[in-house]
Amino acid sequence: MVHLVYCDNAGKKGEKDLDKILAGSKTMVVRGAAGRKIPHSRVFAGEMLYFMEKGTARITARAVVKNVENFVKLTDGEISAVLADNQGKLNLTEKQKQRWHKKCLCLVEFENVQEIPALSFDHQGNMDDWLMIEKIEDVVEGTSIPYNYDKSRF
Repeated sequence: MVHLVYCDNAGKKGEKDLDKILAGSKTMVVRGAAGRKIPHSRVFAGEMLYFMEKGTARITARAVVKNVENFVKLTDGEISAVLADNQGKLNLTEKQKQRWHKKCLCLVEFENVQEIPALSFDHQGNMDDWLMIEKIEDVVEGTSIPYNYDKSRF
C-alpha cells in the first residue's frame, strides 16, 4: 500500500507540518479519532508515505514508514502521555495537541524523507486527510482512477 498524507497548513512558513518534515524536525505523524479510523492498524513499516500540504493539490515529498504504534480506548491521561512521549518526533503545536487528543491514535514514524518533483493531485471531493491507495499514480492528474473506499473499511 501507498499512503497519501495531507499535512496541516496552519501557521507561518517554517511552522507548517510539511516544512517541519522537510527540515527533519518532524519525523512522525499522528491520526486519531473517537473510534478506529484510517489509517489505524492499516499502515506498516516499509510502506511509502507521500505528503501534500492541504489546499495545494501538489504532492511534494515522500518517506518510508519506519515504525507504527496503534492505540485504542486511551484515557485522557494516557492520551496526554502518548503525545508527550512522542513530542520530539511529532513536533505538535498546542492547537494540534488538542486536535489529536483522541481515544484511538495511530502514530506513524518515517525516515528517508525526499522532496520530489510536484505531482498534481486529482482531488475527487470525497476524500479524507489520509488515503490508502495501490500506487501514487492512482490520485495524480492524468493517471488517476475513481477513489474507492473498499480498502479503507474496517
